[in-house]
Amino acid sequence: MAEADVEHVPGTRAAYPYSVDFATRWGDNDMLGHLNNVVFHRVFEDVVTRYTRFELGVDWLADPVYPVAVESQCRFHSELSWPETVTAAMRLGRLGRSSALYHVALFGAGNETAAASGRFVHVYIDRASKRPTDIPAAIRAKLEKLLG
Repeated sequence: MAEADVEHVPGTRAAYPYSVDFATRWGDNDMLGHLNNVVFHRVFEDVVTRYTRFELGVDWLADPVYPVAVESQCRFHSELSWPETVTAAMRLGRLGRSSALYHVALFGAGNETAAASGRFVHVYIDRASKRPTDIPAAIRAKLEKLLG
């Protein structure tokens, strides 16, 4: 299976070493009674941002090198709906010189198979030049532990 296709196969919770639970809100549902598509992308962004901030220790306002989102994709496999608690899970799919590709999946309450899966890519940039730069060694070491 090609790297680009990996996140489009609904995986199981066991395939993702990092996860966070999210409570859905009434306003997350659309007129069809399930979570609106944009909510999936917001949760993808939130799980990656939480990991980046709290596990990697990135301070977007002060660090000389920090990540920016350059790509986000989602494939929908089944519905999620309020008032369900959703688990957002992720693993590192690829670690480049200046980039990290995360595989992300969303799981409904009690389900072991992903309701949605996708990818989220960060590129680390230098604050002064706004150009891609090497991922700092301390962050790289932590990211390597998340490789799936």
